[in-house]
Parts: sequence; C-alpha cells; structure tokens
Amino acid sequence: MRLEHIHTLPEPWSVEDDFQRVRQWLSLGLDDVLDVSPPWGVHPEVRIRDWQEPPTAAEPYWLLCREYQTPEGPLRHVVRRTDEKIGPGWVVQPDHVPLFEDFNIPRGVRHAVAGPEDLPKLRYLLQDPSADQLSSYRERMAVVRRFAQELGVLVQGWSVFGMDAVAWLCGVERAVVAAMTEPEFFQGLLDVINDFDRRRTEMMLDVGGVDMVVARGWYSATDFWSPALFRKFLTPALRKLAELAHQDGVPFAYTMTTGALAMADELLASNIDLLYYVDPLQEKTDLAFVKDKFSSRLAVAGGISSAVTLHSGSRDEIRQAVRTAVGKLGPTGFILAPVDALFPDTPWPNVEAMIEAWREVRELG
Repeated sequence: MRLEHIHTLPEPWSVEDDFQRVRQWLSLGLDDVLDVSPPWGVHPEVRIRDWQEPPTAAEPYWLLCREYQTPEGPLRHVVRRTDEKIGPGWVVQPDHVPLFEDFNIPRGVRHAVAGPEDLPKLRYLLQDPSADQLSSYRERMAVVRRFAQELGVLVQGWSVFGMDAVAWLCGVERAVVAAMTEPEFFQGLLDVINDFDRRRTEMMLDVGGVDMVVARGWYSATDFWSPALFRKFLTPALRKLAELAHQDGVPFAYTMTTGALAMADELLASNIDLLYYVDPLQEKTDLAFVKDKFSSRLAVAGGISSAVTLHSGSRDEIRQAVRTAVGKLGPTGFILAPVDALFPDTPWPNVEAMIEAWREVRELG
C-alpha cells in the first residue's frame, strides 16, 4: 500500500492495478507511462521500535514515535497523528512513522535528522536492498517489461529522492536554515543522500527495463531555495546523475513544479532531458518565455493546472488553456499533461474537456 515509497494508499494497489490504469488511458487514445521505484534496505543490526503517546495539556494530538537503534546510536522520529477525515482516493497518514513521507513534514515534532550527529546513524537506514528485495524487484521488472513492450508504453524509474529527502528528513525550515548557516552539515547530509540516490540508480539501470530515470524535486523549487543555493548544492549532483543515466542510453527527467524560469540556467547546466512540470498559473509568466529558454535544450511536460483549471474551470476555459499551452510550448519538445496529477476531486467532465481540446489541437496540426 506504499506508493513509490512515499505515500500510503487507503487500499491495496498491485502492479496489475497499474496495468489496468494504462489500458484504460490507452483506450481513450492517450499516452501513459508505468512508474517503478527500486527498493532499498536497512542494515541488519538496526532495530526498530514503534509506539504512540497520548495527548497532553501541551500537546493535543497523539504522537507517532519511531526509534531506530543503530550501531552509531539511536535515531528518533516523532510526528503528530492528526486523524483527518480522508476522502475516497486520497492518500492517508500511516499508523507509524515512515522515514520518507509527505505527511511527516508539517506534523513533525522531532524530524529524523536534527544535526550532524545524526548523519552516521542515517547511513544505516539507507542501505542497498537485501538479496530477497533485489530478487523481488527483478521479478517485478520482468513482468513490467513484458507488459510495457506488449502495449508500447514507457517505463520511468524514480530512483532519485534528492532535495525531497532533505525535506522529509529535516523538515523544510531546518533544511533551509542549515543550508545558509551550517553549510558543512547540510553538504554532509546531501552527500549521504546523493550516494544513496546514485546506488539506487545504478542498481535500477543494471536490472534494466527502465526507459527513463526520474528525479524528485518538488522541494527544490524557488518556494524553498534561491538559484544560488540550487547552484551550490543541487546542480553538481544532478549533473552526475544525468550523466549516469546518459551513459546507459537513458534520458533523465527532473520534477519541479514552480520556478522553471528562475532555475532555468541551473536546470540547463544539469543536462536534464525533460522537466516535469510547467504550471502556467504557478509559473506566473508567459509560457512563451519558457519555450524560448528551453527550446532545443530540454523538453517540458505540463501546461495545464490541475488544481485550478481542471478543478473548477469551465469547458471554454479548459479549451483555451489547452490551446494556449500547445501554442506557446509546442508543437515539439512538449508533453501536454495536468500539473502535477489528476486528483480524486478532479471532475471527470473537465478531464473529458481537456482530452477533447487536445484532440482538436492535434487535428488542426
């Protein structure tokens, strides 16, 4: 029930469910992709203890607590259990504290990595997969590869956590402050994560069956980092990972939903091949400028806001948004896609309106 190791679904989800989703989208004449993510292991000497603490006068929420006892000492992770009512289809807060989880960031009481003393402990939690994990992954990839070849769909592998892992491990505020005031600690944390990302990517490429490597970067945008900090801390590692993928003949994609123009020089310097996603509303600039900056250098996906346009726009507004996106970002080097997903509350008639508008644009050439 863990989706790409970062989200917990309210119901089981298997590889066959992925296949069924692909069949449904293909039946509508659309393109789809299969997502895979390689596993990792924990050192065999690590012991994990989970418990919950009840509310107090000072703390109104139950606390979910997890402690990793490592050879370098204990690492404790504590988050609030908020018990929101979750609607159908949305991800849920798990009943324990996974190391990587979006729910942890705003609910964190004690994040997993508080300072330099925690880095030696963290390495024990980001190990290579066990023999059983690797065997299961190879079996899964064999099934995925056969299906992908049969239906002609792309397989993209999410092996790079990057700055997202920093946010999950430290919390956003601690991470940003550390980058500016404790650069040695911050670089040390990135070194651990970059080594972890490299090993996962190498293993994934070695097993094969992946047509593109994708790096997460939702927490690397200008909402959190200046271009100068991106240049100092992220660009070198991204460039090395892109080179690793290119050596295997595989393109490298990066996911960042805001600040494409502000970070454009760094994205280009990283030698990425595809940017997920360009949101016309979050970008707050004319999409033609995005096209001019990236034209012939890298492809972009996006062009239509899922949270606003697809959620509450009229059919005419959706049609115009599609025409604008294709007209200003296309026709080459552009993948029309909702940014950054279709959500459980996205009205299906609006999705149909987007598809119809896309077909109209294609017919017009």
